[in-house]
Amino acid sequence: MRRLRISAISYLNTAPLMWDFEHTHVGSAFDISYTLPSLCAAALQNGSADIGIIPAAAYATTPDLLILPGVAIASKQAVRSILLVSKVPAEQIQTVAVDSSSLTSVALLQILFTKCWGGAKPFTTMAPDVERMLEQHDAGLVIGDPALKVGRSRYFTYDLAEEWIRFTGRPFVFAFWAVRQAALKDVSPMLDLASIFQESRDHGVQAENLERIASEWAPRMEMSEADIKSYLTQNIHYYLDSACLDGLQLFYRYAEECGILSAASPLNFLSVARSLIA
Repeated sequence: MRRLRISAISYLNTAPLMWDFEHTHVGSAFDISYTLPSLCAAALQNGSADIGIIPAAAYATTPDLLILPGVAIASKQAVRSILLVSKVPAEQIQTVAVDSSSLTSVALLQILFTKCWGGAKPFTTMAPDVERMLEQHDAGLVIGDPALKVGRSRYFTYDLAEEWIRFTGRPFVFAFWAVRQAALKDVSPMLDLASIFQESRDHGVQAENLERIASEWAPRMEMSEADIKSYLTQNIHYYLDSACLDGLQLFYRYAEECGILSAASPLNFLSVARSLIA
């Protein structure tokens, strides 16, 4: 039987999720590649990957996917790595440059403008360079590692997770693991994918392993180890729990109401489907 192909994201916030794949024998059982969130979703759509950590928005537009239960990149407070950076207050913004690396962050920003900040605005896709974005636009959406480096004292900055939580009272789910149903035909039904990915997360968030992640990432991020550990433990929530599922379903509902996404498919989880296959 062939090895499943994993498309992962090359951001700091996914490092704990990939712990076992990068530090134990588990990784040798899969073919792993790293990319941006939007390209991760595209790899599942075109069949070049079997499992991917996809933006939540992509689940609504990609058929034949099953969610691996229990694991997410979410936030129950400010997330720090999804920022709208602006020259003016949010209600005065007229033009916006967006980093298209995350479909979900762009969709979330559209929801916030429509429901909170005076109506939808035109978006222009640009590279995540704040200075260049703001040369031509009132505001820019920056996500992932570049957002952690933004000098927030220089601008009006809006943390999109924090704004969502203020508006809805629910957590926000940015991404989760999903697998193509067609790929399961090529692997043993005894392969417990859900446990493999949950255990990798569990090991990645252990204190001693977070220390290693922080020491490895601090130089490349030009951040202190303490700041990295704070981000991974306080700003990112790695569990797709009931509160996060409520927030995820509300996101899909608002995205449909705002004309951003078509109605999302029901949340189908791997464990149910695998029991039927077995």
